Amino acid sequence: MTIYEIIVLAIIQGLTEFLPISSSAHLILPAEILGWRNQGLAFDVAVHLGSLLAVMIYFREDIWRLALAWLNHGFSKTQSTDSRLAWWVIIGTIPAGFFGFLMKDWIELNARSALVIAITTIVFGLLLWYADIKAKQTKTTVHITFKDTVLIGIAQALAIIPGTSRSGITMTAGLLLGLNRESAARFSFLLSIPIILAAGLFATIDLLALKTQVDWSALFYGAGFSFVAAYLCIYLFLSWIARIGMLPFVIYRLILGTVLLYIVYS
Repeated sequence: MTIYEIIVLAIIQGLTEFLPISSSAHLILPAEILGWRNQGLAFDVAVHLGSLLAVMIYFREDIWRLALAWLNHGFSKTQSTDSRLAWWVIIGTIPAGFFGFLMKDWIELNARSALVIAITTIVFGLLLWYADIKAKQTKTTVHITFKDTVLIGIAQALAIIPGTSRSGITMTAGLLLGLNRESAARFSFLLSIPIILAAGLFATIDLLALKTQVDWSALFYGAGFSFVAAYLCIYLFLSWIARIGMLPFVIYRLILGTVLLYIVYS
């Protein structure tokens, strides 16, 4: 990989991991349009590590507070607000982990195509638009219930389908359940931490089993640029989302899906 390819792919990963616009849809474009080769498993691990560090550093105070609350009150009859939210993050992760483990190989073989990604990018983009304009948006993370958590967790499991967007579908579910935009985004980002961590661990295990030569400089730059892009993305998204809403991302998804359809049928 050239340094240019490393920077572009790392920035794409860092931005699209947390914006509701589908990382898989974007990572297929360089290969389809520019003829770039697959970046490989080692690079995937590196850029996901960069994204993981970004979200953990941004939410470091929340993570520390939730972890302490869970340890102190998580197994008591009387839950605190923070220990309950910590449980919701854990419970909301289970469906995605379960279906990801069962369906990963099948999805890789049967659904990772430009056509599937184009359709899901458009369909779930329209669903995000519907959720944004129809949702009551009166609840915050304090008001999340067990039922809400299970439904958002099931929605997150759908993100195993390429083009869905993990952040997009969890924010859509949160909005439909009455969360305001910032709370839906914040809960989505918290849910991303165990998922990205688990995906990175499994990818690392697969990588170690390959025993191939690793370009460490490419991994270092990939992780670094992914970290910067992801951190800026989280900061700006949470700062702007209450004002701008989801419409700009919906429009972008519709354009992106249309471009992919054009590529498929041209």
